[in-house]
Amino acid sequence: MRDLLVRWGINSIALFVVVHLVAGVSAERWQSVLAGALVLGLLNAFLRPVLILLTLPVNVLTLGLFTLVVNGIVFYLAASLVKGFYVAGFWSAMVAALVFSIVSFLLNMLINSG
Repeated sequence: MRDLLVRWGINSIALFVVVHLVAGVSAERWQSVLAGALVLGLLNAFLRPVLILLTLPVNVLTLGLFTLVVNGIVFYLAASLVKGFYVAGFWSAMVAALVFSIVSFLLNMLINSG
């Protein structure tokens, strides 16, 4: 249970950074950021593997770069499901997903190294 809360906290911080760094991504309140992190985590856990499997041939042809598109789709879908969390367009979602992944990775490394 503690690990899930830590992961949710890391995702929330990463999403807060994305909201402040990426143009076209916004949240009305901090509760929207928390809800967005929760929904994004659930979509990454359950929907993203299915999408990766369905797009495997395209992913192989693009040497894995199509995974960025899948991440953008999942990010855009999370924004459409959470009230108060907005993404202006697909390109904003792609950049936001990339920044979210990088910040989340760095925070996970920071937490796990200590």
